[in-house]
Amino acid sequence: MDYDTLTTSIDDAGIAIVTMARPEMMNALNKQMRAELTHAIKTMAPKARVLVLTGTGRAFCSGQDLGDGGNAAQIDLERTLREEYEPLLHAIYDAPVPVIAAVNGAAAGAGANLALAADVVIACDSAVFIQAFTRIGLIPDAGGTYFLPRQIGFARAMGAMLFADRITARQAADWGMIWEAVPDESFESAWMARAVTLANGPTVAYRNIRRALRASMSNTLDAQLALEAQLQAEAGKTRDFKEGVLAFLEKRPPAFEGR
Repeated sequence: MDYDTLTTSIDDAGIAIVTMARPEMMNALNKQMRAELTHAIKTMAPKARVLVLTGTGRAFCSGQDLGDGGNAAQIDLERTLREEYEPLLHAIYDAPVPVIAAVNGAAAGAGANLALAADVVIACDSAVFIQAFTRIGLIPDAGGTYFLPRQIGFARAMGAMLFADRITARQAADWGMIWEAVPDESFESAWMARAVTLANGPTVAYRNIRRALRASMSNTLDAQLALEAQLQAEAGKTRDFKEGVLAFLEKRPPAFEGR
């Protein structure tokens, strides 16, 4: 399907790439882009082994397009969040394969939190993350109050949200907000190498790691141990487990099939 605000691709290795393509607006999220992102991710992820979300131009995503739909102060914010942002965030968070946010530039407001919904965030050194909401008298949304304190702790999340400071990619990596910051000149090759690794890896194991880690934030120890046993039993029945053991014994790289 062709999109007006995105470009999409998927290669033979199962690497799906969704690129926000409103560079003249710093990839700000208007109603059409939110709908197209949700559709593209939900359509492509089941066909892929890894999905990459990135942007064009000097921004990853600058957040809500305040010029979309007329007077921004008259937008029904609750309806917009419930009906447009929540499906998009769930499309990313609930994707059946690992999702990489390749942050090519500024990620502000909802754009920052869109990135934080991914499983792995890789940013170029010149990227910045800004919880910009208080600059226009709002609270962080698009999942920010859920994701950020889990990633960097309560105190840092509170400061980032109250002050709306620019957080550099290197600082974000040091804080644990993102996986890694890489030099701008090697940014694309860096995230593509990570995508290739995941595309060639054991898909069921990856899915179960995501389930286990997310559950661990609210589980008791006993509940988490039970979940580990359940998910490990599932992974142990896959062809990938048999192949992994055989490859180890034969001292060769495994050829995982994702089953």
